[in-house]
Amino acid sequence: MTDAPPRPIEIRLKSAEKILEIDFDDGTTMRYPAEYLRVESPSAEVQGHGPGQKNIPAGRAHVGIMGIEPVGNYAIRIKFDDMHDTGIFTWRYLWELGQEQKQRWQAYLDALAAKGQSREPERRH
Repeated sequence: MTDAPPRPIEIRLKSAEKILEIDFDDGTTMRYPAEYLRVESPSAEVQGHGPGQKNIPAGRAHVGIMGIEPVGNYAIRIKFDDMHDTGIFTWRYLWELGQEQKQRWQAYLDALAAKGQSREPERRH
């Protein structure tokens, strides 16, 4: 299968920076902010159950990653510190997120703005 994306050869969680860094077997290294991974989670909670149902999670500016666990030999599950852990990030999806990061991030910011929402969590009194 020649259209297979590059595969990760090393995955590093940089907790203090809230970054997931992945080295792919084509020599590419991609850095994923935890917030970006959280708002692009492939879970039904974020993506919905069909086309056009994507939810835009607000208030995730400070989310971190508590852990990563392998799922077979094709994906990882990321455990975020807001207790979200249902997204299975396949190698293909991670590659796409890396390739499309600038556009997807801008689309996220635009969607938040259109809804009058913020990346910052709501303050509780």
